[in-house]
Amino acid sequence: MPALTPDTIHTLTETLSDLTDYLRENPDPVEALALVEPLLDEYTGLPVQLADTLRALARALQNHTDVPRTAQVDLLITELRTAAWEQTDQHTLHYVLDDLRDLYGSAVTSEPGYCRWR
Repeated sequence: MPALTPDTIHTLTETLSDLTDYLRENPDPVEALALVEPLLDEYTGLPVQLADTLRALARALQNHTDVPRTAQVDLLITELRTAAWEQTDQHTLHYVLDDLRDLYGSAVTSEPGYCRWR
């Protein structure tokens, strides 16, 4: 695996920002859902990955010999783990995409002539 740098992570967040900007331009709903779908995948999506990243950071800090063993550090590590659980709870957002696809599909069949969600 290539070495990660703050710049590679920054590129990732820029891409996410580009996606947000694109979605603000009112793209076709089918395309918008397809672009967001990988972010909300129930196993590999952003909520799950961010939760795993926060847990890994907490573990790395807890296990590193240079990190002081203080009540404040313990509290901060606990906060990271709590935030990880909160992110994990968001993994169900993939069901929202399923429901949106169903809704969009039924809107197309029940309202002929409409090709866009507004």
